[in-house]
Amino acid sequence: MTQNKFGELIFNDSDVMDLVMQGRDHSVFDGMIVDGSVDLSRWPDWADAVPGFQQQRIHNCSVPEFHATQQQHWHMPDAYKNMDIAEHVLSLCQSDAVLQRCGTELMLYQERGLFDLLRYLAYLVDVMRQNAIIWGVGRGSSVASHVLYLLGVHRVNSLYYNLDIQEFLR
Repeated sequence: MTQNKFGELIFNDSDVMDLVMQGRDHSVFDGMIVDGSVDLSRWPDWADAVPGFQQQRIHNCSVPEFHATQQQHWHMPDAYKNMDIAEHVLSLCQSDAVLQRCGTELMLYQERGLFDLLRYLAYLVDVMRQNAIIWGVGRGSSVASHVLYLLGVHRVNSLYYNLDIQEFLR
């Protein structure tokens, strides 16, 4: 099995046959993508019985276009999908320095088409808080974002530690 540029697993004839011979439940094949080596005529009944089975699904789009398309299918209530995320983040700012930093960051997020991601993160954090789910303090380059700090994604104040947003968004 190989992986395409979108991170999807592509199964060849041998991979599929191994799964069939292992007697796997049909659900393991849901959404499976196979390459041209898979001869579906050998088991047409099986292929018809597997919902979501796709042969040679080819994406003729860029990686950003693919991600934008996939984000449309994220489970998220309409209240979050329609949220003015910039207004929400700016409402969390409690000083001029924080307001300026968040304004700059929001422009960078908007340029990169990441507002849907910010909406989803706001939803995710709210769900974790409502259900008393514990998540990490923060790590990696994401802690350079003060917007993510205000949304509650992490607990590292990038202004206090003078972290450059470019560390996260490069």
